[in-house]
Amino acid sequence: MVTTIGYLDGLTAAGIIISSVLFGLFSFYKARKLEAKLLAVAGFVMVFVGCFYLGPTCDFLSLLITGNNLNPPELYVYLSYVWVAPTIITAMYLGSELMIPEKKWVIVGFFIVLGVIFEIFLFLFTSDTFIYPLEPAEPGQIIDSKYNRTSVGFILVAVFLGAALIFLGIGFFIKARQATGELRKKFTYLSIGFFVFVVCAALDSIIDVIAIIGIVRCVMMTFALWMYLGLKT
Repeated sequence: MVTTIGYLDGLTAAGIIISSVLFGLFSFYKARKLEAKLLAVAGFVMVFVGCFYLGPTCDFLSLLITGNNLNPPELYVYLSYVWVAPTIITAMYLGSELMIPEKKWVIVGFFIVLGVIFEIFLFLFTSDTFIYPLEPAEPGQIIDSKYNRTSVGFILVAVFLGAALIFLGIGFFIKARQATGELRKKFTYLSIGFFVFVVCAALDSIIDVIAIIGIVRCVMMTFALWMYLGLKT
């Protein structure tokens, strides 16, 4: 039986996936119609961010259907965190293309290397990257995965979030201040989107109070909207 906390955890995670995938698919459609490559890239970013929540969503569905959490619990970790590298790589491609296209492949190449290192630690050193045992606080709740804050995996995630905040959140904000008219509005939307992503992702990983996490995830559901508004034309 799923507890009230389990429902809140699972439904908010599913809500992020649904909103991100819907906006991502709509972005792909608009990108093809308008021949707007960057809108398609943004669509991938939206979908990848939504997939961060596949772990809790699948665990929630497992509880509803079978009455048990995912087994082995490492599935929760892999479903959630395998998307970290694709997200940061595509996000950095998008940001560098918009702000410093001449340095695009230097930036993207750097994060590809870091992303590969992260994936290696995720799959080969899972027990060192996360605090074990991976289990819910009580029966009927979603699995709770916590990073080992001394692990290489956690350090890389901190680097990814810091880079996204500085290069994308603050970078787009500076571009917005320098621009005028419609362009200024679009850079502002992109800045808000990446601030929402970084802040909500960080809070979701460190806060234990599920009611607050529910609020954080409701805000995260707006990420794809800000991205779409910034690149729809």
